[in-house]
Amino acid sequence: VAEPVAASTPIYRVEVRPRLGHDPLGQRVAAEARALGFDVPAVAASRIYLIESSASPDEVREAALDLLADTVSEAAELSGPGETPGAPSGWVEIHLKPGVMDPVAQSCETALARRGLEVCEIRTGRAYRFEGSLPPEALRTVAERVLANGVIESVHLGRFHPGTFEHGHPTPFKLRHAPLRDLDDAGLADLSRQGHLFLSVAEMKVIQVWFREQSREPTDVELETMAQTWSEHCVHKTLKSAVVVKNADGRELRRYGNLIRDTIFASTQELMQRREDGFCLSVFKDNAGVISFDDTDGVCFKVETHNRPSAIEPYGGASTGVGGVIRDVLGTGLGARPVANTDVFCVAPADVKEIPRGVIPPDRILQQVVAGVRDYGNRMGIPTVNGAVYYHPNYVANPLVFCGCAGVIPRDKVQKAARPGDRIVLVGGRTGRDGIHGATFSSAELTDTHGSEFAHAVQIGNAITEKKVMDILLEARDRNLFTAVTDLGAGGLSSAVGEMGEKTGAEVALERVPLKYAGLRYDEIWISEAQERMLLAVPPEDVEELLALAAGEDVEATDIGHFGTLDQELILNYKGIEVGRLSMQFLHGGLPMCEREAVVAETKPGQGGTKARRHEGREAGDVRAEAPSDTSCLRASVPSCLLKALASPNIRSKHRIVRQYDHEVMGGTTVKPFIGPQQIGPADAAVIRPKLDSDRGIAIACGLAPHVTGTYEMAVAAIDEAVRNAVCVGADLSRLALLDNFCWPGTDDAEAMGQLVLACEACRDVALAFGTPFISGKDSLHNQFTDKATGRVIKIPPTLLISAIGIVEDIARCCTSDLKEPGSTLWLVRPSDAALAHDHAARLAVHRAVAGWIAQGKILSAHDVSDGGWLVAAAEMCIGGELGLELPLEQQIPEPFEEPLACYVVESASPLWAAGVQTIRLGTVSQKPVLRLAEGSSLWVRDLAHAWRGEPEGVAGVSPVRSRGE
Repeated sequence: VAEPVAASTPIYRVEVRPRLGHDPLGQRVAAEARALGFDVPAVAASRIYLIESSASPDEVREAALDLLADTVSEAAELSGPGETPGAPSGWVEIHLKPGVMDPVAQSCETALARRGLEVCEIRTGRAYRFEGSLPPEALRTVAERVLANGVIESVHLGRFHPGTFEHGHPTPFKLRHAPLRDLDDAGLADLSRQGHLFLSVAEMKVIQVWFREQSREPTDVELETMAQTWSEHCVHKTLKSAVVVKNADGRELRRYGNLIRDTIFASTQELMQRREDGFCLSVFKDNAGVISFDDTDGVCFKVETHNRPSAIEPYGGASTGVGGVIRDVLGTGLGARPVANTDVFCVAPADVKEIPRGVIPPDRILQQVVAGVRDYGNRMGIPTVNGAVYYHPNYVANPLVFCGCAGVIPRDKVQKAARPGDRIVLVGGRTGRDGIHGATFSSAELTDTHGSEFAHAVQIGNAITEKKVMDILLEARDRNLFTAVTDLGAGGLSSAVGEMGEKTGAEVALERVPLKYAGLRYDEIWISEAQERMLLAVPPEDVEELLALAAGEDVEATDIGHFGTLDQELILNYKGIEVGRLSMQFLHGGLPMCEREAVVAETKPGQGGTKARRHEGREAGDVRAEAPSDTSCLRASVPSCLLKALASPNIRSKHRIVRQYDHEVMGGTTVKPFIGPQQIGPADAAVIRPKLDSDRGIAIACGLAPHVTGTYEMAVAAIDEAVRNAVCVGADLSRLALLDNFCWPGTDDAEAMGQLVLACEACRDVALAFGTPFISGKDSLHNQFTDKATGRVIKIPPTLLISAIGIVEDIARCCTSDLKEPGSTLWLVRPSDAALAHDHAARLAVHRAVAGWIAQGKILSAHDVSDGGWLVAAAEMCIGGELGLELPLEQQIPEPFEEPLACYVVESASPLWAAGVQTIRLGTVSQKPVLRLAEGSSLWVRDLAHAWRGEPEGVAGVSPVRSRGE
């Protein structure tokens, strides 16, 4: 509903470009264009500001040029209406489409207004001048492949200076109903799909019966509310379903009344009953799980997925993933203070052989999701401290984007509940069309048309707005101005009000909701997932103080209704007309939970063998096939295999990503993403100090093993890796908690459901064996892509991300992976019997031993054995410490590239011993920065570092890595 309106004020154009010299954006774009095969010698990049203002040209020039350009390094040019010069050849501009969130424009409007300039509206864009002689069709191709996302941006060949802005316009009110009561099964299925409800026929029939009992048809907003509340994203109905587990012959093996309740939840409840220390303060009932930190505070942790939005618009998807999980922490209890962010990306390698139609190239996806996380976290002033990147070709159409946040909350603020009579106060950003159907969209399978069909599900975040919301929310919490809070995530107001008012009922006046622009219907206002919004339950006597607090920080806060209705109903009004009325009991208790069938192997998975079996075709540097088992051949082959492993996508350094994040802000990061004298070695996990007046810390780690064959083994490997990583930095194993994030290709058939069952059972089994409770989780279960033209289906590998958060009693005793002392000994630590590597108790003995040695100060450095095996781990320890190793690779030393569970490489000045644990002497730390594998077979540490960092010595702009002793 965007259309031109008569121009009442002129639109000025400001073009800001770097002065002669440094233009990193232009250089990057030129390199990307050349990588696509285009002859582009150079590109010059500029920023564009379109300013609608009634001020005089001189006033606009003085204010805008002074504010928008850095006069030392940039030049700026202002054009009034009709004054824009013609564009030279090779000129391309990218502008956001009308209605798309533009945070930079909002900030500029605020800043210029504070300078006294009358501004109606600002819109921003980017301009690129391509040197060379690319024809227009080639320029458009480059723009669409490298510069723009067609879902939210438009491409203009030439300078763009509109005479008017397109705006939304008010739409006449019309109460719409969805004829439902007389539909047959096919009609119900069609209504569900065409209306983007993504409910099953069985679910639609339950809704149909309820409205027949009400003797009326549902309004559109009532049907949307049911779809949001019953979506997979919001209610996790697959994991909560009853499951009959059978073997391949159809014989019943076991039953679950509620899969996740009877596995993962049950293990946490059992562990909470075992221990009496009150370690778990809140689990699986709030936006984030909460554990005890000290006598006054708890720490909470949540990890979310934002896969669908990131497949369509990677920058916006990732940035709003970060913003959303930060709000999850802010909405836990009565509000936690965010202290650290994490991220994990699963993407296809850049050289994937075939990119399906309608899919963004994987290198651009990764570049943009990194930028989204970087910009949002950095602008919020929250350190991004831990994460991972995993490459697999089957993520080409369904990238996985995990965003996590940890926070600190007073123990007396952990519980919350809205009360009848509390006012419903909406705080933060305004509401727009962005994000509509985001919750139900997560239940859809992607196709080559998803970019256009689900453009309305794209969200663009504004970190500055969220930072202000965070500040006033924590202040209001400390003043006790509200009784409950939650964020407006999936489903927007629909889910937030619906969940907070489940026990009380709620009544909302939708016309009171502040809008970004005119034209939104009442149903769009209700289900929009526009970002940076929080919902508070505020006692009537505190509303005035809360609104004043928000106004003082330039944050919008609006009273839109109240909690508490006579029959505990959800009542929606728009300009005095009732547009929706639903029973809270039916809304939250009416979902039919079907019984699912799952087919699994009858024997217990994970028995026998020490190696994690792999999917065929793994691209993570599985070099063991090239490494001979005969030690007489090691001298010739192992060095080349080691260098290849270090340079492989899933092992090599991610410093090009990590260095974009601010991991130092707040001043509490103790173990940083990179460690060692030059901070180039890999850390196993992060440790932060959330309270600077305390020496107690928080360890944050993760584990991921999609390459492991068998989902039970995959889940065990992911948990074991997360635990190992946390132990390596000094986490207390008895005060460690876990989070699960299931991302599955689908669960429609019994075999796929069986895989999910096995992964849940693995989580239960390992949690009980290790004593590590699960406190929160999330799932995304429809990650597959269908090319409608060819029928090709691409399914992601079943993927389980395990995140760990634990307490470090004294940050002074933290351990890192970089080698420390020449003359010390390097040990391989594993279960005493290698055949017990899959035995949970045997692995626990190893974890406890290493954690105890670190706590006692017996270990100088520690590194877990994961991708690439123990030799890769040892090489990374050399890189971090800039020291060498004498590793004789004798016959009795385990295979260098094997990847067993519960295995560590540690450095110690004295022998180590513990019951049930085998310690194998690998070699000696040396001052000379050389990794000597055998006589005549050695590698300089600098060569290991260059291979791992992907930076051959002598590359322009790259400083050679020098080692101590050179």
